[in-house]
Amino acid sequence: MPGAELLQGGSVTKPRLLLADDHRLVREGIRGLLEPDYEIVAEAGDGRELIQAAIKLQPDVIVADIGMPSLNGLEAVRKLRKRGIEAKIVFVTMHAGVDFAVQALRLGVLGYVLKIDASEELGRAVKEALAGRLYISPSIAKDVMTTLMVSPKPDSADGEPWLKLTGREREVLQLVAEGRKMAEIGDILHISARTVERHKYSMMDKLKLRTTASLTQYAITRGLISPP
Repeated sequence: MPGAELLQGGSVTKPRLLLADDHRLVREGIRGLLEPDYEIVAEAGDGRELIQAAIKLQPDVIVADIGMPSLNGLEAVRKLRKRGIEAKIVFVTMHAGVDFAVQALRLGVLGYVLKIDASEELGRAVKEALAGRLYISPSIAKDVMTTLMVSPKPDSADGEPWLKLTGREREVLQLVAEGRKMAEIGDILHISARTVERHKYSMMDKLKLRTTASLTQYAITRGLISPP
């Protein structure tokens, strides 16, 4: 098995997995699919819990959703890489759009599995990731690879306002769209409410948006939060 190591006496250790999804039933389903072959070291319900658990436990593989509260999966991966966490990443997501998959692959994610295909494909995706190989759900793989070949580098910020945002601004955008107050966001990000306000108005200017409602709608279109 990829990633397995022999202990003294010949016993085999299972690769260690961290699961992250904001729905408990989904986590239980994924656990049921993977637990026979892997050690599930922890579960996380949002992106910030994911980061804390990954830093503490150093799993071999992280199986995560993209659309999670507090911090989405893409931003969580960005933060993990900055922290030097080298776990292989497999996304299990409802997002079938090529844009999300391309963003994930550009971050070094090795697996992109649609939730509707997880029962058949997730096990293989994790095995491929452990071996350092890429796995994309076949239903979108051709379109994803075509997009990457046509545009191997990230799009210019001139063409996509989202790319003009800093990492902190993207965090604030998600939290504002979730309906959190300035003081609460400040506590989560360990900054002042006034600094949160500055980030909010800076990103509104970059995105050419004028109201919190329009920010929320934008976050929904980007897949940061689910529609109410």
